[in-house]
Amino acid sequence: MVRLDLATVLLAVAAAVNAVQVDTPEVLPGAYIVEYENDQDSNAFVRKFGGRASLRKDLRFKLFKGASIQFKDTKNAEEMAAKVAKLPTIKRVFPVRRYPIPQHDVLSTGDDAAALVKRQLGGNVTNSFSPHLMTQVNKFKEAGITGKGIKIAVIDTGIDYTHPALGGCFGPGCLVSYGADLVGDAFNGANQPRPDNDPVDNCNGHGTHVAGIIAAQSNNPYGIVGAAEGVQLGAYRVFGCQGDVGNDLLIAAYNMAYEAGSDIITASIGGASGWSEDPWAAVVSRIVENGVPCVVSAGNDGAAGVFYASTAANGKQVTAIASVDNVITPALLANATYQIDSKSEFFGFTGGDPQSWNSVSLPLWTVNYNTSDEAHGCDPYPASTPNLSGYIVLIRRGSCTFVQKVENAVAKGARYVIFYNNVPGTLSVTARVPGLSAVATIPSGTGELWVEALESGKRVLVNMANPSTAPKFLANFDNPTSGGYLSSFTSWGPTFEVESKPQFSTPGGYILSTYPRLLGSYGVLSGTSMACPLAAAIYALVMNVRGTKDPKTIENLLSSTAKPNLFRRDGVSSPYLAPVPQQGAGLVQAWDAAKATTLLSTSGLSFNDTDHFNPVQTFTVSNTGSSSVTYSLSNVGAATAYTYSSPGALTPASLPSVELTGNFASLAFTPSTFTLGAGQRRIVTVKATAPTGLDVKRLPVYSGYIAINGSDSSALSLPYLGVAGSLHSVVVLNSDNTLLARARDSTNSPVAANLTFTLPPPGQSNITAVRNRADMPKLVVTLAMGSAMIRVDVVPLTNCSTAAQNAKVVFGTRTLGQPEEFPSWYNPRGTLQYAWDGRLADGSYVPAGRYKLTVRALRIFGDESKSEEYDVTETVPFRIRYLTEGKTQKRKRFVKGERALWTVGVERRQTPEQCEADERTLKQ
Repeated sequence: MVRLDLATVLLAVAAAVNAVQVDTPEVLPGAYIVEYENDQDSNAFVRKFGGRASLRKDLRFKLFKGASIQFKDTKNAEEMAAKVAKLPTIKRVFPVRRYPIPQHDVLSTGDDAAALVKRQLGGNVTNSFSPHLMTQVNKFKEAGITGKGIKIAVIDTGIDYTHPALGGCFGPGCLVSYGADLVGDAFNGANQPRPDNDPVDNCNGHGTHVAGIIAAQSNNPYGIVGAAEGVQLGAYRVFGCQGDVGNDLLIAAYNMAYEAGSDIITASIGGASGWSEDPWAAVVSRIVENGVPCVVSAGNDGAAGVFYASTAANGKQVTAIASVDNVITPALLANATYQIDSKSEFFGFTGGDPQSWNSVSLPLWTVNYNTSDEAHGCDPYPASTPNLSGYIVLIRRGSCTFVQKVENAVAKGARYVIFYNNVPGTLSVTARVPGLSAVATIPSGTGELWVEALESGKRVLVNMANPSTAPKFLANFDNPTSGGYLSSFTSWGPTFEVESKPQFSTPGGYILSTYPRLLGSYGVLSGTSMACPLAAAIYALVMNVRGTKDPKTIENLLSSTAKPNLFRRDGVSSPYLAPVPQQGAGLVQAWDAAKATTLLSTSGLSFNDTDHFNPVQTFTVSNTGSSSVTYSLSNVGAATAYTYSSPGALTPASLPSVELTGNFASLAFTPSTFTLGAGQRRIVTVKATAPTGLDVKRLPVYSGYIAINGSDSSALSLPYLGVAGSLHSVVVLNSDNTLLARARDSTNSPVAANLTFTLPPPGQSNITAVRNRADMPKLVVTLAMGSAMIRVDVVPLTNCSTAAQNAKVVFGTRTLGQPEEFPSWYNPRGTLQYAWDGRLADGSYVPAGRYKLTVRALRIFGDESKSEEYDVTETVPFRIRYLTEGKTQKRKRFVKGERALWTVGVERRQTPEQCEADERTLKQ
């Protein structure tokens, strides 16, 4: 998961509204994962369906026995899956869900051949690799520790192992020594995978960048070196060149990596969740339980605020990795020249879109000389502005959008625009405005130099080059704004059941690493995707030093020795430590972890919420050193984060609107001071008192650190968190924004009551020509908080049909059943959308008629068997009818017993008084 550079994120966040819309991971129609009670032949199992199902993937592994199957008749798939789930040989059945390919914006790229110049700009920086200095990885290198003998599996987009910095080969004896391609280039998540044994990545780059962070060899022009260059890498490719992947293939990849003898598995993949019970997360947890650490990126949805943990990072015992920004902002810049008067100099730039810069040599013009003007170029240019077609227009990056600034310039004839940055580094700008030929960005220092020259009356001539072919150089910039602090994009926990996420952080913002040779060879990317592989490499280094591969031991070590940092917003530090739900234990200090002689028995504590408050907990302190140590314990509070901006708010506050306070929990320790001899250990009891003075209706999440200081100069910490308020009392269903819309309406505008929808004939909604003629309803469900189950009932509003007469009553509601895809389990907060073709979960279709949908969302910690545990709303009444197939047919595909004709959707009459009005409407 990759995000834009920090400043881009800050601009986007500043414009964000409190409601963050997400789409639930898409369900692949007719596809299910079946877990067996005991091992059985998957081909034989599928043959039992008599040709009605095919085998998508055999999932019989040591830790998971099952199969992924595809029902050929998708309209009856739900009914078939329900029958399968009742078989005594089946443990559970769950749908195949699709997770998106990690999206990333490449801030800059540069290849071997173009690396003609190396420079540093903008401050006192050194040639040392800053992410390694930040995490103490450099100390392992000084000691000659490289992760040798450790196997790290990378589940991602594949690896370009032909890259010279990644070994140049694949197989035994190579850096990338094992793995497989589970999908093939053309796979997009919906089509048939074409697996093979070659996991090369030539078309995406994400996995190649990840691999370089772990193990890039130093024989490259930019001095990039992996944190653990002595490891062996396994590449498990689960994405094609574009699209997404089903959780069945992710489960297969994890189990393949486990059975190949991987010592660590890393995956920078995920999606909104917040539930550790998610099937993919549960499988990853199973692997950790069996001794293999699994690190997963925490997610890039920091703008969503508190309670937005990602899967599979939210799995129990799975290590979720947050991101901090690099203290250095590297940029691979294209080389060009400029002249002030007659003096020529080099400068670096990053091309954008469009980028027709070939042989462009023009003087600069700028609208004003204020280099701190946030609104520079945001207003229409004055009437005195010259015709700008003969200039390159220089604009400072700032408050309004790039497009708005470009439009103002183009309105005066501009064809070429260069932005100078307002933060360290550069980025690739997209500004497709009619009339614009090319756009680029340059570092702030270069832009300010040019403005100074223009203000003094000098002529600045810029000689641009094609950014794709121009020589590149590496420029390093100090990052005083965000360096070392939590990246604004890093997702916040905890889970909805108050499990602590993330565990700790490593640098993930502004990271230089390898990239596929066909895409530029090297690149600078940002995201928790970049933090996660560094954590995996650190696990390997710690394994080398300590001689253990135990996931719990290493996680506890890294957590206890991590360095918490202050919260920072818009370049301004808070007086409080950043909340544990944002940074976990803090920034990893790998050497301290590897050399620690004091061990803690856990990586964190959760006191849960008020309803489930668990105030008395214990942990163990062990002294594995050779001499006695006296320990003293204290409580260091971190910022308390309010989930909601006000007591009446329905939707959690988004960043940067999350309010932080200095109201801390009180902790009492028994004992608070004690001495342990060599080899001794002591159980410590912690009794927590929730913070006072908080508005519990706003659901504050409090957190902090138990500081454990030893007489041997050791300084450890144990993160904790809790919720001052009741999660069960929180409204999870946003009734105002749960509505019925047209499936074809991307704006989700609510329809008026009693609208008639025209549905495809049963079983034909997957035929494009038929679907295009139809006008299907779309249920839009907006969850203000996560819900473990959404139930939707189709409620008949007339008693005209046999189906309506035989409707069941559930929770006091007459219902024909639930639409296909319901109930929906373990849902994140946000907006979920479901187009409906009339099909029910049992595979039958409702008759034409008048209905409403009753939507129920189970509250957090709710009991699904009790009606009062749900938030409930209803849609407006609506009518449905079905398109004709050209002749009258019996409605054999409808709810059992229904015999009405469906060419015009006429309901079978019961009495004229009840049905005449509806029947007349449907015939019109």
